[in-house]
Amino acid sequence: MKDSKAQLYKIDLTDAIWRKSSASAGEHECVEIAELPGGGRAVRDSKNPDRAPLCFTATEWAAFRVGVIADEF
Repeated sequence: MKDSKAQLYKIDLTDAIWRKSSASAGEHECVEIAELPGGGRAVRDSKNPDRAPLCFTATEWAAFRVGVIADEF
């Protein structure tokens, strides 16, 4: 797992397609998400897009989504 996680941070995101939530109200205080190979996701701060994004494996992202949907956060 550690190796696959480290590999996510080596992916070149220069041409990544970043998207914001449709619930974003335009306050510019949102995160943007890009899909990574293998189902992972990269997440960045929309106010500071040049800052390094956080990367999540497909398993981590799925667990996060389940938690959000269950209102655990």
